[in-house]
Amino acid sequence: MNARHIGLVAKKELLGLSSEKTIVFAILLQVFIAMFSSFLMVGLTAMYDPEAIESYSTVTYGVGYAGADSPLIDEFAKRDDLVLHHMDLDRALTALRDRELAAVVYVPDTPPDAEGPVAITLYLIQNDLQSSVINVKIKEVLQGYEKELREVRADRMTSFPVGLNFPESGGGENFFEFVYGLLIPLLVLLPAIVSAALIIDLITEEYQRQTLETLMSTPVTFAEMVWGKIAACEILVPVQAGVWLLLGVNGIAVDNAAAILLHASAGGLFLILLGALVALHYRERTSAQFIFSTALVVVFLFIMAVPYNPLNLMVRLSVDTAGPVHWLILLLVAGATALLGWATTAYARRVAGITPKTR
Repeated sequence: MNARHIGLVAKKELLGLSSEKTIVFAILLQVFIAMFSSFLMVGLTAMYDPEAIESYSTVTYGVGYAGADSPLIDEFAKRDDLVLHHMDLDRALTALRDRELAAVVYVPDTPPDAEGPVAITLYLIQNDLQSSVINVKIKEVLQGYEKELREVRADRMTSFPVGLNFPESGGGENFFEFVYGLLIPLLVLLPAIVSAALIIDLITEEYQRQTLETLMSTPVTFAEMVWGKIAACEILVPVQAGVWLLLGVNGIAVDNAAAILLHASAGGLFLILLGALVALHYRERTSAQFIFSTALVVVFLFIMAVPYNPLNLMVRLSVDTAGPVHWLILLLVAGATALLGWATTAYARRVAGITPKTR
């Protein structure tokens, strides 16, 4: 294939992108997310982190305690908003049902250094707003007790949680969890998905507008035309992702920006090639977009089950906890992308009726 021909097609497509509704609406959506991230943080953090609503409650809640004595009692004693009442389990549940208590905790007779887990049961009133608040408050107490159990059983631990190096700031923990855990991965990966959808529009419109005959009358081959469109879409991925990484200008530190762009570009090219194959096969925009979107959802469901999935990897890179393993992941993605690129070229030649021998 002629690189000059590919460049000419890519230049033509880039100049005409302003008329593509897909890319225009996608950019406007990303601008909206970036501009109103502070407002989105309030609602989204309340959904994925119920602790966000804890500060709005100033009520003292009664909690029934049943079962054996344990260090958990000391954790409750540290709280001013929780009053512990020792009673039998049956009596405590009756008081909970009559709303005399906000919750009931049952602790089995299991010593902290026992071989098995300490199974603590928490009883709450179902479908009650107060239960959401008390659940968060007791969760903090249980986390303190869990820390004590970890210290007692430290010699048995074989794995440890991954620590995230959030910058020190007055913005609050929820703010940084939202920015690094959701906002940055969303803004960085969204251009790759948009470009993959865009390549379908660029290829299918050649069939719908019946411009292939005119294009094939030029020295540009069908495969070069396809790769020119792929190149135009791929250029958009690091450009858009790089713009969103400028969040650091607003005081948000993003580590490993170059590595993040490399991963976004490699993953974006893989999705673009996948979209190109779907477009070449179906040659009709609605069908191609539907099949690609459905396949993308299925693929992401499987990928999200992998420890180093794209979202997880972007978070780790942005807070500098990924380690050198991300280079191996990049190499694997690049290899899969190269294989998919070969398949795309072969299929484009087959669609155009051109074989490698005649080239």
